Amino acid sequence: MAADARVLGWLTRALQHEMTALQQYLAQSVLARLTGHTELAERLRHEALEELAHAERLMQRLIELGVAPAAGAVPPARLGRGVADFPTLNRQLEQTAVVLYQDAADHARRVRDADSEALLRALAAEEAAHYGAWSQTG
Repeated sequence: MAADARVLGWLTRALQHEMTALQQYLAQSVLARLTGHTELAERLRHEALEELAHAERLMQRLIELGVAPAAGAVPPARLGRGVADFPTLNRQLEQTAVVLYQDAADHARRVRDADSEALLRALAAEEAAHYGAWSQTG
């Protein structure tokens, strides 16, 4: 079965989002550490590693479908005015991810790509949990 071009597009867009999230969480971790917020810095570093794992899963799926992963241009990290802005910025980031993954999974279902759909639904659930965690923070 040939890979659906739109599924490939969704997977690539998802990969770009994960690379954006990785960069944002890592940059926020550095800023938190530099300003003496060591516990927050460690939490953000952990979030960055989770996003890296998501990116790896997406890369694997793209490679399985015969496509070389390419995240394209990654926008700058959103730091706000300081650590107090992190929960709001990160809720926005995670909400965008949930919508992206749900829409992508719906398309994968429509074209009967069960493996991509399962990956995308799993990632949507994980991002929803991240959203919930940031909602409790700020």
